[in-house]
Amino acid sequence: MNGHDNNGIDLLDLQEFDEEALKKESEELLEMRFLSSDNAVFSRTPGGFISLKTKDREYARVGVYLTFPLTNPEEFISIREADEKAKEIGMVEKLSQLPADQQEMLREQIKLRYFMPVITKVLDVKDEYGYAYWNVVTTFGACRFTTQMSGNAVIHLSDSRLLVTDIDGNRYEIPDFYQLGVMERKKLDLFI
Repeated sequence: MNGHDNNGIDLLDLQEFDEEALKKESEELLEMRFLSSDNAVFSRTPGGFISLKTKDREYARVGVYLTFPLTNPEEFISIREADEKAKEIGMVEKLSQLPADQQEMLREQIKLRYFMPVITKVLDVKDEYGYAYWNVVTTFGACRFTTQMSGNAVIHLSDSRLLVTDIDGNRYEIPDFYQLGVMERKKLDLFI
């Protein structure tokens, strides 16, 4: 083998280039960049999305992701590029460190991404053929959904806080199981 492919391209040069690009990308991924009011400004786009301006670059649209969505939604918020790779731009250590208007913008985006209605009343839950059919009232109104009986459809986040995930991946929260009525808790006994 002479080190060239059929098109006359030197394979050694390609390999070195790829290694350097991979090394640079790895270094960028490992570098932790914190975003604060000192080095970043978030603003709303005309389409209702969030844009970001840093000292180095402007991003027409960014994605907002929680590192700890269930236990710590106000800290360590990952800001990522809005393309399919969702490469991290930086991390907001504490939402409270940003100006109030920017905090509100990011909270709106978080609510959209992590939409999780709270179950306020359990009307009925039926077990049939390995599935549970739920009829509940949530903070967004009446709702019917289906979960699998096996697996992790109902997860205990604490002694009384439950996370319910339906077969489509939608999540619902029961903040305090013991705040539900006696009959409601009895309907859930099979599932928790």
